[in-house]
Amino acid sequence: MPVTHTSRHSTPATNDIGQGLGLRPEYYHEILTTLPDIDWFEAISENYMGPGLSDAGGLSAGGKPLHFLERIREHYPIALHGVSLSIGGSNALDTRYLRELRALCDHIEPLWVSDHLCWTRTGAHQFHDLLPLPYTEATITHLAERIDQVQNALGRQLLLENVSSYLTWQPDEMSEWEFLAEVSQRADCLILLDLNNIIVSSSNHGFDPLTYLDAMPSERVWQHHLAGHTQQSVSGGELCIDTHDQPVPDAVWQLYDAARERFGEVATMIERDDNFPPWAELMDEYAELRRRSGRPLGDTTNNGFSTDSRMAGGLHT
Repeated sequence: MPVTHTSRHSTPATNDIGQGLGLRPEYYHEILTTLPDIDWFEAISENYMGPGLSDAGGLSAGGKPLHFLERIREHYPIALHGVSLSIGGSNALDTRYLRELRALCDHIEPLWVSDHLCWTRTGAHQFHDLLPLPYTEATITHLAERIDQVQNALGRQLLLENVSSYLTWQPDEMSEWEFLAEVSQRADCLILLDLNNIIVSSSNHGFDPLTYLDAMPSERVWQHHLAGHTQQSVSGGELCIDTHDQPVPDAVWQLYDAARERFGEVATMIERDDNFPPWAELMDEYAELRRRSGRPLGDTTNNGFSTDSRMAGGLHT
């Protein structure tokens, strides 16, 4: 059953839009030439943003990547996923970044916009990594103010994703799952629950992934990520590394099955960020996602949503 949620910000119409894939340049050709049976794609926001996008007629700022995004958007719904908002950082929010993101949203009308519950820079230094936050009341207050600024700037609710971690902060006052649940409630935002990241962090910190799922407010869980990871020997022990460069492992599939029991049908997609397999292999993995979701490839049932409703809107020039 689709989840509904009331907010003073514009809320995505539904979180029951099927199963998707991460949109990567390595697969543009296959997508556009075969138009595969995929419900939607998630695109990395920063790959398509540019200052000229908000200028009158200035749609060349995103260059060739934006051209491909526009063509794919003609056939599929698109969600936008950012990696550099630094919502938990101490720097002032980047207003230019928010203007460019808003212009991209106005242009392609995404299903929703997401980023990560983390910090990525301090001062002028950009770490190009998703760094975990201390789980404290002070951090929640800081986040709530900044998330409100972002949601006002974008004119819509933001989805925030849990990140993987390898260390904890000494000042932590609560668990990661308590922190994420409280941030979503206090800031009135939605949750992108990355199931691979839960598995990675549970392996590194020794908690039960099901405890994490049970703590989530179901009305705010709007999307799932599935991905792969690797194990690395460190100081005589094993560390689980969030690489997103491997097939979805059994532990993540099993957590996905548990998440479906806990939250029902939630938009879910497979992320692959490196070590890209041939398109046919990726489609085999997508077929497994569809099978586990009760909608095998080739099934003519629509699971309660229609192509027309998913494609509502379109490009604005």
